[in-house]
Amino acid sequence: MLDRLSLRQRLLLFFAAMTAGGVGAVVAGLWFGYRQFGDPDALSAFVTAGAVAGFAILGLVAGIWFLFDENVGRALDRLAAGMRAQAHAESAGIFDAAPGRYLGDLGPAATAVTDALSETRAALADAVERETGRLQKEKARLEALLSDVPAGVLLCSGTHQLVFYNGPASDILGTTPGLDRRVFDHLREAPLLHAYERLVAAGDAEAVADLMVATRDGAKVLSGRMRLLDRGGSTGYVLTLRDVTGDLAAHAGRDRLLEDIFDRIRRPAANLQTVIGVMDVAEDKAALNAALIEEVGALAGSVNDLADRYDAARGSWNVLPATRAADLLDGFRARVEAAGLTVKSEAADLIVRCDGFEVVALLARLAKRLGVASVSLEVSEDGPGAMITLGWEGQALSVGTLEAWLADPIDPAAGEVTGRSVLAAHATECWPEWQDGQAAIRLPIREARRAGAKVAPIARHVVYDFDLLMKSAPADLADTPLDRLTYVVFDTETTGLLPEDGDEIVQIAGLRLVNGRRVPGEVFDMLVDPGRTIPPKATAVHGISDTMVAGAPNVVEALKRFHRFTEGAVLIAHNAPFDMTFLRRREKETGRVFDHPILDTVLLSAVVYGQTESHSLDALSSRLGITIPEEARHTAIGDTIATAEAFLKLLPMLKGRGVETFGDVLTEVRKHGRLLKDLNA
Repeated sequence: MLDRLSLRQRLLLFFAAMTAGGVGAVVAGLWFGYRQFGDPDALSAFVTAGAVAGFAILGLVAGIWFLFDENVGRALDRLAAGMRAQAHAESAGIFDAAPGRYLGDLGPAATAVTDALSETRAALADAVERETGRLQKEKARLEALLSDVPAGVLLCSGTHQLVFYNGPASDILGTTPGLDRRVFDHLREAPLLHAYERLVAAGDAEAVADLMVATRDGAKVLSGRMRLLDRGGSTGYVLTLRDVTGDLAAHAGRDRLLEDIFDRIRRPAANLQTVIGVMDVAEDKAALNAALIEEVGALAGSVNDLADRYDAARGSWNVLPATRAADLLDGFRARVEAAGLTVKSEAADLIVRCDGFEVVALLARLAKRLGVASVSLEVSEDGPGAMITLGWEGQALSVGTLEAWLADPIDPAAGEVTGRSVLAAHATECWPEWQDGQAAIRLPIREARRAGAKVAPIARHVVYDFDLLMKSAPADLADTPLDRLTYVVFDTETTGLLPEDGDEIVQIAGLRLVNGRRVPGEVFDMLVDPGRTIPPKATAVHGISDTMVAGAPNVVEALKRFHRFTEGAVLIAHNAPFDMTFLRRREKETGRVFDHPILDTVLLSAVVYGQTESHSLDALSSRLGITIPEEARHTAIGDTIATAEAFLKLLPMLKGRGVETFGDVLTEVRKHGRLLKDLNA
C-alpha cells in the first residue's frame, strides 16, 4: 500500500504521525499529572492546557510540514522530473537545479550528473554518427533509387498491413496509403487474398502471381504482380502496381470502332451485291442506278466517317513520351552531320508528345535521300501541337516519291519499322511543299506545349518501417506496449470556446506516429467552413478569417475525412476533452463514431511532473526543450507538431517510471482526475 504513495504523500503521513504522537504525549502527560495532583477542580485547567498545547503542536508541525513540503518534497519531485527528462528525453533543454537550493549539495550533484550524462551522450552520438555515416549514405542512395521506380510499390506484412510505399503508389491510389494500415483500405480485398493464398500454397520463394485489382471506389483498374517476402517467419509480400484504366478504355474504344466498321460496311456491301446481281435482268435501269449510287454514297460516307474516327482515336492507343524539341534537333543534327550534311536548325521551347527515336530516324532518313548538301530543320508551334519542317534549297519532292520513301524501313536498327508505320503510330501525315525556290517536308505533331520555366516537381519519396514486418498479432489494448501503438496526434481551431453555444471548427490537423516516430507525409491539415461568421476575437488568436474558409469543406465533410485518417489509431491531444467535444457532437450527422482510445498530454505531463506544475502546452514545451515558432503557435498544425514532439519525449520518461503499457498509463492518469477528465471508457 505504502509503495504506491508518492514522496510528498509519505512526508505528509510522517508529519501527521508526528502531530498525532506529540498531541498524544501531551494528553498522556496531562492525564498523568492530573492523576497525581488528584484535585477534581483542576480538571478544566488540565483540559484547557492540553487543548492549547495540542493546537500549538498541530500549528507548529503544519507550518514545518508546509515549509518542508515546499522546499524539500516538491523540490525533490522537480529535481527527479528534471533528471528523468535529461535521462530519457533527448534535447530536453538545460537542467534547472534551482528547486534544490535548500537541499545542500544535492542540486549541484544532480547538475554534475546531468552534465556528465549530456557529455557522454554527445560523445556517444558523435561516435555513432561517425560509424553509421557510410550506412546512412548508402541508405539515402537506396531510397533515391527506390523513389525513381516508375511503378507503384507496396510492401505488406503477413497480416496485410502496409510496411513500405513509394511516391508512384500514392499517385496511383490517389491518396497517402499510411504505414501500418490495411492495404484493403485502398484496394479490393478478394484479388489480393486469392493471389496471396496461391503463393503461400505454392511454397516457392521465387514464384510470382499476376493479378488485376480495382481501387476501393472502383475508379481505377490496376495491373499488379505479387511476390512473397519471408522474413523471420513472417510471410509478407511485395506488390507492384500499374494503372491500366486508360489502357482498358483505349482497348474498349478500339473494339467499339471495329464493331462499327464491320456493322456499317457489311450492310451497304450486301445491298450493293444484291443490286449488282439483279442489274442484268431488271427492267427499270434508272431506278437501279439510283439505288446503286445511293448505296455507294452511303458506303463511301461510312468509310470516311470511320477513317476520321480511327485517325482521332489511334493516337490515344499508344502512350507517347514527352520529348523536348531541342533534343529532337540535337539527335537529328548528330545523325545527318555524321553523313556529311550541313544542318541549320531552329526550335521553339516546346515539349512535344512523340517517340523521339522514331521521329529523328525518319527525318534523318528522308534528309539523306534528298541528295542535297545542306538541310534545315525547324520545330514551331501549330495550334495545340507542333509543326516539324525539313527544308532544303532545290527541286521539290513529288508526292509519289515521298510515299515510296515512307514505305522503306527508317533505320537498320529499327527492324521492319517504316516511315508509314511511324506516322500511323503518331496519328499524323507528312507532305511535300515548295515555295520561292525553297522545298520542304512538313510533319505535324498532334500534341505539344510550351516548356515551363520551372520543372514540375515529381513525388520522390519512399515511406517505410521494416520493423512492422515483425509486428505480432494485436494483443488486448491494455496489454500493448505504448511504443507499439499507432497514434494520431491532432488539434482543432474553433470560432470560440463554447460548442454548446454554436461554436464550430475552422481548422483541424493531425499527424501519424508509428513505432514511436513521426511518419513523413502522413499529415492531415484542413481548413473548415464553420457555417457561421468567425468572430474577430477568434481570428486574432488563430489568424483564420471568413475569407480563408470560403469554399472549404463543411464541418460534416471535414470530420468524415478526418475519421478516415484516424482509423485504427489512438488519438492524442492536449486538453483532449475540449477537442473531442467538437468531434463527438456531430457523430449523428457524419455517421462516424469517434470511439478511439485517447491519451491527453496534460495528464501525461501530470504523471511525470506532478499535478501542481503548470501543464499548458507552452510550459510543457519549455520543460522539454521544444521550440514552437511564433507564427505556428495557435495554428492547428503547429500545435499538433508541438504536442507530438512532447508525447515522443514523454514516452521514454513514462517507461522509465515503469509505465509501459496502455493499461499502465490509464491507471496513472486516472489518479489525476481532479485536474482533467480521462475520456477512456
